[in-house]
Amino acid sequence: MADGNNNLAHNVYFNLSDSSPAAQQKLIDACQKYLKGHPGEVYFSAGTLVPDLARPVNDRGFHVGLHVVFENRAAHDAYQAHPRHIQFIEENKPNWAGVRVFDSYVS
Repeated sequence: MADGNNNLAHNVYFNLSDSSPAAQQKLIDACQKYLKGHPGEVYFSAGTLVPDLARPVNDRGFHVGLHVVFENRAAHDAYQAHPRHIQFIEENKPNWAGVRVFDSYVS
């Protein structure tokens, strides 16, 4: 079993009320502005659902995916409480029809 010293992958999938291309890009831009570059971040990316990957095993219940890998659990926890993260939520939450978060220890 992994512990708090392993990398932690934080994957967030946003389903938007307004899912227009402009609204999706607005959320990606906000991810870049507020969520990129936090201490302890090893990897960051945000982007849209791949439209032509529609196999039965593909989960297609989202519009934008956010992927952040942190050095450890402590870096993740600091990110969650950071004012930029809080501001991101406050500014973007009104357009969220649903959000799913998948956190896992990775190596």
